[in-house]
Amino acid sequence: MLPDHLAHEMNILFIGFNPGLQSEKEGHHYANPTNRFYTVLKEAGLTDCKLKPEEDHMLLQYGYGLTNIVDRPTRGAADLTGEDYAKGREKLHKKIAMYRPKVNCFVGKGVYQRFSGMKKVDWGFQPVNQIEGVRDFVAPSTSGLVRMSLDELTQIYSKLLK
Repeated sequence: MLPDHLAHEMNILFIGFNPGLQSEKEGHHYANPTNRFYTVLKEAGLTDCKLKPEEDHMLLQYGYGLTNIVDRPTRGAADLTGEDYAKGREKLHKKIAMYRPKVNCFVGKGVYQRFSGMKKVDWGFQPVNQIEGVRDFVAPSTSGLVRMSLDELTQIYSKLLK
């Protein structure tokens, strides 16, 4: 199982769908070479250098954490079941309540939709937060399958600094 990187009172907790097979194999978040997560963080000004997947634990030094709504690795999010999400929502809610990040950044609209049960979601800070005292932010997935440009991704992620 891919380890979470969590600390109390993080500035931002990045929450993905679930570990991909490559990330699970390598033991690091966002390890697929086509994933732009670490590039986006650097370009958006969230980190001062582009971290490598094997440096994922170093995000804690920036006040950032990493977890997923579902622990089970799959080829893609389409392989997750309703039961996976039901269990994952419960576990994620407990993690957020325990660690109390300032912001939950859901990496993908679908992640937030599965967590919140909301159908219509826009990018950025949400008008309603799921856990009192923790702001919710929805950002696009950084997967290479997402057809947004690096520029578009960076503009959205940079709003986390505001």
